[in-house]
Amino acid sequence: MKKITIQTLQELKERNEPFAVLTAYDATFSRLMDDANVEVILVGDSLGMVIQGHDSTVPVTLEDMCYHIKNVKRGVNRSLIIGDLPYMSYATPEQTYINATRIMQSGANMVKLEGGQWLTDTVKGLTERGIPVCAHLGLTPQSVDALGGFKVQGRDDKTAKQLLEDAQALQNAGAKLLVLECVPSTLAKQVTESLTIPTIGIGAGADCDAQVLVLQDMLGLNTQFKPKFVKNFMAEVHGDIKAAIELFVSEVKARNFPGDEHSFK
Repeated sequence: MKKITIQTLQELKERNEPFAVLTAYDATFSRLMDDANVEVILVGDSLGMVIQGHDSTVPVTLEDMCYHIKNVKRGVNRSLIIGDLPYMSYATPEQTYINATRIMQSGANMVKLEGGQWLTDTVKGLTERGIPVCAHLGLTPQSVDALGGFKVQGRDDKTAKQLLEDAQALQNAGAKLLVLECVPSTLAKQVTESLTIPTIGIGAGADCDAQVLVLQDMLGLNTQFKPKFVKNFMAEVHGDIKAAIELFVSEVKARNFPGDEHSFK
């Protein structure tokens, strides 16, 4: 099968065909995902919580990200790899260019950063320099302290309007994908329909162009905390990891996941 590119994802959106995204942090799991036709693998700074045992993503360093991206790359033939820029590694455009270069040279096909209109100059600069950008709005885990915890975003008219404006501004600046995390499903649908670029939902309802989950969450390995938007796919296939990944892919493509029980009003 052909290598997944940004253009592939754009064509899927235009055909209204959902695609699957999962996090991975090593070659073993990235190979399983690649074989299961997961279109996009996100090497997320979520590794700070699920791999390193921190209570947030804030302690994750650029060196951590580059190490895990290199590992994931070794297991991939087809999937597109997105690498997170970690906390405070993109405070200025100049800093971002240097750090994004390291993420790309480690094996990522695209970088992801969190934030709204304040990032437009940075996104534009990265795009002009040939570095594709995935933006991230809604619940932005790197800002969890400023947000007052892991809370749903965009529930009132003012913040919903701001999120819509941020999404449009990021697209106009050159972002090629947009993650929407923990926003009401009706708002996520509005954003998805208003943009020409694909949206990737996590706790954002079934109308996004793609769905992403953290690997350890969808395998039911996180026993301490289970967000509303998580489904344990491994429980349905009697502990078979490969089958659980394949089930996630098939349910996303059929729009059977997420259901109403995994979404916010």
